[in-house]
Parts: sequence; structure tokens; C-alpha cells
Amino acid sequence: MTTLIDRIASLTNLVAAVGCGLVAGVMLAFSISVLPGLASLPVTDAVAAMQRFNAAILNPLFLTLFLGTAVSCALATILTFSTGHDSPVLVLAGAVLYVVGCFAVTMALNVPLNDALAGVDPGSPAGAQMWHNFTDRWTVWNNVRTVAATAACAVLILGQGRSVLG
Repeated sequence: MTTLIDRIASLTNLVAAVGCGLVAGVMLAFSISVLPGLASLPVTDAVAAMQRFNAAILNPLFLTLFLGTAVSCALATILTFSTGHDSPVLVLAGAVLYVVGCFAVTMALNVPLNDALAGVDPGSPAGAQMWHNFTDRWTVWNNVRTVAATAACAVLILGQGRSVLG
């Protein structure tokens, strides 16, 4: 018999999985379109555009999605362990993939790069140097976040199937 806590755990896990998938899509868009598009621009224009993208993404919708997914991953893990299901490890693994591989990487690695880029004049020699230092490192870590969020989504979906099926 399914209890209320089982249903809440299942719903929370579903919300976490969808959030991971949506965040993965945002990260993937940067890797496959934004950064390659910026690479085709003069450095001054690329720096100015990336500065605008970094400012624009700090909006309530993205921040709710990004932070809310971390919270829902943690909550899904706690609730799934509290229900006594046989396989809460999948939910835990999905949560760790997102929280460490996407959220923590963003805060520890991508955000400092964004902040450093925000502080330069796009037309200055420092701006050009910053851009050359920025793109390779930022893209590598963005790809890590993309893979982690995608893997988290998949693992949480598997955890959802296990929790629904018992």
C-alpha cells in the first residue's frame, strides 16, 4: 500500500529529475551553440556578449530552477530513504551527481570565471587576455556540469521507477 510519504517522495524525485534535465539543457545550449557562436565573433564582441549572457541568466526563473533542483534533489534523497524502499541509492546517486557535479562546479569554478570576466573592459588588452584564459576553462567545466546534470536526470528517473515499482 502506498502511503502519503511514498507519494511525496515519488513526486519530489520526479521534480528533481525534471529540474536536472532542464538545467542540463541550459548548460548544453551554452556548449553547443553559445560558445561556438561567440568564437566566431571578434574578441571584443565575444567578451561583451558573454558579459551580457552572464548578467541575464541571473534571473528569478533560472535561479529558482538551478537552486530549486538542488533542494529537490536533497529532499528527494531524504524522503526516499525515509520510506524504506529497497533502492534509495539511485536517488542519492542522482542527487550527488547534480549537487556536486553541477551545482558545486558552477559555484566553485564557473561563477568565479564569470565574475573575473565581468570585471574587464571588453575592448582592453586585459579583456582579450581574460577571454583567452576564460573560454577553454569555462567550456570544460560547463561540459562537466552538462554531463553531471544529464546523468543525474537519468539516475533519478531510474530511482523513480524503482520507487514506484517498489
